[in-house]
Amino acid sequence: MCKLFDLEEQWAALAPAQRHARRQLVSRPLVDDFFAWVREQYARVKDTRGLVATAFGYAVRQETALRRFLDDGRLPMTNNHSERALRGIAAGRRVWLFFGSDDHASAAANLFSLIASCELHRLDPETYLAEIIHVLPFWPRDRYLELAPKYWAATRARIPAAQLAVEIGDITVPPPLPSPEQPATR
Repeated sequence: MCKLFDLEEQWAALAPAQRHARRQLVSRPLVDDFFAWVREQYARVKDTRGLVATAFGYAVRQETALRRFLDDGRLPMTNNHSERALRGIAAGRRVWLFFGSDDHASAAANLFSLIASCELHRLDPETYLAEIIHVLPFWPRDRYLELAPKYWAATRARIPAAQLAVEIGDITVPPPLPSPEQPATR
């Protein structure tokens, strides 16, 4: 299976359609051979107990999911990224028992969601939060949506850089952009 990882690394820069074509030509026969071998081995050990029987049983039962990357060139071969993202949540469960109240837990969940949104929009969460905390007291309440991670890059570009560079100080709030739902007035 190490061969598959090497191939995926070589094809990382390809467009999804090209990667899909290469997977069909090169990877699919390797995966077919692997699962044929797995089924054969599982037939020999399925009536026993132990880690080997468990591993082969897992591969047999999850074959469809493990083959999914062959169907779409956009899909990564592994779900390591998702597993890594969940690790922090799994590790934090015990700590989160001590938030103190449901309100505190809700506030923490909101903060985690905000940080995840920052990462989704390729913003550094720490920088984003520092800038938002600086800007928020001066920003009109009816325009808070402009401060959301999705719109922050465009909003930030309209604020003078010198005002954001200082830790404490007034912010000149730029005029609102025309809303996409409303046509611009002339």
